Amino acid sequence: MAQESGVKESQVAGKPLAANSKASSPLPARPSSFCGISASGAAFQKEGQLSADFLADTKDCAVVWINSPVADVQGQAGPLAAALGFDPSLVSVLLEAHYAAYEDRETELGLLLPAIKIEKFQVEPSPVIILVRKNLVLTIHSTEIKRLEVLVRYAGTFMKKIPADLPVEDKVTRLLLRIIDRINEKNFEHLRYLEEQGDELNRMLMDPETPRTRLGPEIYEMKHGLIGYLNIMWATRDVLDSLQYGDAEAITNDDRLLEQMGHLSQDVQGQIGLAEHLSEVLASGLEVLQSIYNNQLQILNNRMALVMTFLTIVGTAVLVPNTLATILGNSAFGMVQADLWWYIPLLVGSTILSTWLAWWWVKSKGWLPKKVD
Repeated sequence: MAQESGVKESQVAGKPLAANSKASSPLPARPSSFCGISASGAAFQKEGQLSADFLADTKDCAVVWINSPVADVQGQAGPLAAALGFDPSLVSVLLEAHYAAYEDRETELGLLLPAIKIEKFQVEPSPVIILVRKNLVLTIHSTEIKRLEVLVRYAGTFMKKIPADLPVEDKVTRLLLRIIDRINEKNFEHLRYLEEQGDELNRMLMDPETPRTRLGPEIYEMKHGLIGYLNIMWATRDVLDSLQYGDAEAITNDDRLLEQMGHLSQDVQGQIGLAEHLSEVLASGLEVLQSIYNNQLQILNNRMALVMTFLTIVGTAVLVPNTLATILGNSAFGMVQADLWWYIPLLVGSTILSTWLAWWWVKSKGWLPKKVD
């Protein structure tokens, strides 16, 4: 399964950006995609580096979406947003968050949503910054994130479906919903990848030859990955709820569009439920693994108890005749070679009798394991 690249959580929670930083260029690493609807209602699309002529087209448009992939989100997002007229501190606040964030500045709205990348059981979010002002929607993300490319390719098609007589806020909201839905849709696919890994883990659990020392770390890594996925989904839902109920001026007040935002939040909640169920299944797997370990330990204890029992019996069997031999060998008894006819049978008989008595006593006490696997 093709996976998208991302940055680690420690990179998502970045430091505030300096608006006048000279370390990074404000220009994106790849050409920006410029999609929109003109005042006459015609959809258009082009690509290129940001320039005064490039941005002048936004003024007379009904709605515009600029998608800008950059090589360094932490260093380039602030200057790029400033070049498009946004407050760079808005980007700084968003990048300080873990996973996702919502920031309403009345005339400007900022969202940070995670684009998930999963390798094996490692869940890593990459930040997608969405800035909204008037008729403009700006998305900034890493060049390694490819999920918006398809949406950009067909942007003209779905923008044509936006009614021309709608208020600007409604048009922006429709575009925003489509972008968020695309991000979430690709995030949801990664839960299926985790489920596939879980199925492979179940196969390993069923194989009696699988080393138990391997199963424990595998289950832990998958459990850890699911926790990371759940954290990202909860943060995403918080942002969607804030977007729906936050009453931001940059988006619509139309109840039907706000209800669609609620549907996006419900979709995320559904993914949370699936991930939690998978986590419970893994917890059951850990309990099974612990039962296997306990069973193996019990078998080992039974074998050790059996060995100790036999040693006890043997020790008792040897101790009795040895004691008799020590006593009768004393000079006070004056043993001679002629006494061998009764001396040897006495030792043999005492050995047999003491062995049988020791075995009977241990068995009567229930110290012998009933069954050893």
